[in-house]
Amino acid sequence: MQFARINDISLHHQVIGGPQDKPVLVFANSLGTDFRIWRDVVVRLAGDYPIILYDKRGHGLSDIGQVPYSIDDHVSDLSGLLDLYAVKEAVVIGLSVGGLIAQGLYAARPELVKALVLCDTAHKIGTTESWNARIATVERDGIESIADAVMGLWFTPAFRRPENTAYHGYRNMLVRQPATGYLATCAAIRDADFTDAARRIAVPTLCVVGDQDGSTPPDVVLSTARLIPAARYEIIADAGHIPCVEQPEALTALLRAFIDPLVDRV
Repeated sequence: MQFARINDISLHHQVIGGPQDKPVLVFANSLGTDFRIWRDVVVRLAGDYPIILYDKRGHGLSDIGQVPYSIDDHVSDLSGLLDLYAVKEAVVIGLSVGGLIAQGLYAARPELVKALVLCDTAHKIGTTESWNARIATVERDGIESIADAVMGLWFTPAFRRPENTAYHGYRNMLVRQPATGYLATCAAIRDADFTDAARRIAVPTLCVVGDQDGSTPPDVVLSTARLIPAARYEIIADAGHIPCVEQPEALTALLRAFIDPLVDRV
C-alpha cells in the first residue's frame, strides 16, 4: 500500500508502472467507493500504460481531513498527488464525483491534463434539494438507511440478484464508508457546477454512461457532452452507474480506442 501526505491528509494511492512513451492514466472513483472499483479495468490495462489510482479524502484508506469539503479540496489533493510524481499531461478518468474532480483539475491545472474520460458524471450532478435531503437522512439514520436505494441507482437488476456475491461486497463498501467523509463529499457535489467550465474544455474528451445509470442517466451525461467542444459520447449496454464493475471489458475497449490515438501527442 502507498500513502502520501498531501495537503492536510494521508492519501492512499497506488502507482503501477508502464511504458514511458504512454500517457499516465489517473483514475478517480465515485462517492461512497474506493479505488478497488477500477480493478477489473486496471488489470486489463496494466503493463500497457502507467497508472495511478487513489482514494479521495474521506474514502477508503485516506484520511477524512477537515470538514466541510469543497470540490476544490478534492482537486487540490489530486493535483498534489500528480505533482508528487511529476505527472503532467495525464489522461484523467473520473467516475461520478471523480468526473467532477477531473473537470475541476482541468479548470485549475490544465497542464496536468492531456485528455478527459468523464464516466457516468455531469457538469452538475443533482439539485441542492436532493443533496440536502440525502445529507439529512444520512445524518439522522446513517448510510445503511439509504444503501438499498443507492444500489438501485448504481447497478442493474441483473447485477443486484441475491445470489451475486459481488453485489453484496459493493454494498458493504458503501455502508462501511465513513459517514463524515460521505456527507462532506455530498455537500461538495451539491455545490459544484462546471457548466461554464465545460464549454472551455479544449482537450480530447470522452463521455461514457451505462444505459441503466440511475444516478446520472444517459440524457444527463449527453447534456454534458454537448457542452464540451468535440466531445465523444458512448453508451455502455447492460450497465448502471459503475460500468467498471458491471461491464469492465466494454469500458476498457472504449478507453483503449480513445487513448491509443493520443500516444503520438505525448
